Amino acid sequence: MSLNSIAIAPVNGSKPKYLLVGLHGWGSNAEDLAALVPSLNLPNCQFIFPNAPFAHPQVPGGKAWYALEDRSYRGLSESRDILKEFLESLKKNTGIPLSQTILIGFSQGGAMTLDVGLNLPLAGLCSLSGYLHSSISVGEAADCPPVLIVHGDRDLVVPIQAAIAARERLTEMGVTVQYQEFAMGHEIIPAAIALLEKFIFARSLG
Repeated sequence: MSLNSIAIAPVNGSKPKYLLVGLHGWGSNAEDLAALVPSLNLPNCQFIFPNAPFAHPQVPGGKAWYALEDRSYRGLSESRDILKEFLESLKKNTGIPLSQTILIGFSQGGAMTLDVGLNLPLAGLCSLSGYLHSSISVGEAADCPPVLIVHGDRDLVVPIQAAIAARERLTEMGVTVQYQEFAMGHEIIPAAIALLEKFIFARSLG
């Protein structure tokens, strides 16, 4: 199974210098994060927003990376393999290596970003209002991409404690983590977008 995606070329019309891949949350779809592109000041960036592989059980047109109706996380293993293969195919399709690719995700997409991204040679990872799977594993910490965790202290969908736990566990593993809380709910506010831009520029990609 492959992933359908939305691709958006650099706004300056030039050949892209780097990629940003965005993973949507549970019940959403690729169009959700694609709507953020006009708010991002990343003129040299190509954007790719894949749809998760599974249909959401309640939301028409919604997608899911795995089941959240119970604690089985049914589909997680399959999504993990599909997403890894998708990311590894990007260089062939775009000419841009993973070392110049940023992977971000919102909510369930943030969990997938950390799960899969920590084991790939990406330029950086960003979890927005996300969480960490209990089954996560990483290789050598020195080889892990740097991670930005952004969360709202008023988030009623994924409580702030999930972000704190992710920061603590990843730090214990030796992963480089930048952590920021905002006075927001389960959302992405302009201040979070500005922080994401700074994180990307710090990777010498801007």
